[in-house]
Amino acid sequence: MALAYNFLFFCLSLVFFISHSEAKTSFKPKALVVPVTKDSSTLQYLTQIQQRTPLVPVKLTLDLGGGFLWVNCEQGFVSSSYKPARCGSAQCKIAGSESCVESCLPKGPGCNNNTCTHFPGNTVSHVSTFGELATDVVSIQSTDGSKPGQVVPVPNIIFACGATFLLEGLASGFQGMAGLGRNKVSLPSQLSAAAFKLDRKFSICLSSNGAVFFGDVSFPGIDPKSLIYTRLIRNPVSSAGASFEGESSAEYFIGVKSILISGNVVPLNKSLLSINKEGFGGTKISTVFPYTVLETSIYKAFVKTFIKSYSNIPRVKPMAPFGACFNSSFIGSTHVGAAAPEIHLYMPGTNRMWKIFGAHSMVRVGKHAMCLAFVDGGVNPTTSIVIGAYQLEDNLLQFDLAKSRLGFSSSLLARQTTCSNLTSNLKP
Repeated sequence: MALAYNFLFFCLSLVFFISHSEAKTSFKPKALVVPVTKDSSTLQYLTQIQQRTPLVPVKLTLDLGGGFLWVNCEQGFVSSSYKPARCGSAQCKIAGSESCVESCLPKGPGCNNNTCTHFPGNTVSHVSTFGELATDVVSIQSTDGSKPGQVVPVPNIIFACGATFLLEGLASGFQGMAGLGRNKVSLPSQLSAAAFKLDRKFSICLSSNGAVFFGDVSFPGIDPKSLIYTRLIRNPVSSAGASFEGESSAEYFIGVKSILISGNVVPLNKSLLSINKEGFGGTKISTVFPYTVLETSIYKAFVKTFIKSYSNIPRVKPMAPFGACFNSSFIGSTHVGAAAPEIHLYMPGTNRMWKIFGAHSMVRVGKHAMCLAFVDGGVNPTTSIVIGAYQLEDNLLQFDLAKSRLGFSSSLLARQTTCSNLTSNLKP
């Protein structure tokens, strides 16, 4: 298995080395950066890259656990540098494709003879299809860690062609999804394997004006040693809507072992916190789920414990999708948001806890109401706990792929800053 992985990584590095030589550039950035914004109507996190020849802006929904980049090739896709991935090619092997299309009409991007395919999927609407694998040039802003640098062309980025119907449920005008997942063809993996030789890590900092950084970046006022680190867990079973047999999950799982609210332990079935042999259970991190989702028995115990710790605040009628709402007139404010019970997610190791304060545990839903920003995920969901985007906001997350670990800051508000402030000097 190790030999096969090394061979595939060598192939991917070779593809980028040759392509980079053709690009005739000696500039090697320390890191690359793409801006991230939040769409208020869908609550999705959005980014934009430049792709194709000539370059055009491509708007994408950010998918932390997505396996690869996919874009709609059915409408207006024109590029002289588009190259379909031929069956048996290095690109097909790297992507793990086991499907080959021998004949396709009408010819064009997304439809060529003797090409391999994969399964582009909309993880918001949970709809997947099959689509042609291809490569094309992508252009991304560089940064030296203190300011934005020049725009860098990256040839031969592998992606999948999606269909127009896959766009349903994405923010208006968006053309696909940017997958940052844990496999060989996600954007972080491909960019680290490019001739730039970026460190195999990436960081996300979500807000209405945040960013994703590929490579090693030093953030002003943030000592990397001050981050809390926990091991990334591999789910051996794919959680994608469609996948090839034996494919593991590209999503990022961590080992939450207990939950405390104001020091009170949330009673729960500990077996739900582990991933079983069928791939069910555990805790994952997601940018496509707007709020944290809890398996029903965990959710009920969580809400009960929270309400007990918040008994001095009058409750109001719940407003979907939330199950516990409160009269905001009785809720004070602090430098870390609404005055609310602290939530701690504990992971294996000493003092390894993810702190959630009022800014990311409570959400305003009306003039006089605030709700607990966690939702019921039902009985027997695939994943027991999904830490959603709202709880990721203003939290610096560093995914160290080489060391298979996640570093997190908890709320930056506790450090008197925000993601917008932290990333403002590093973006174009």
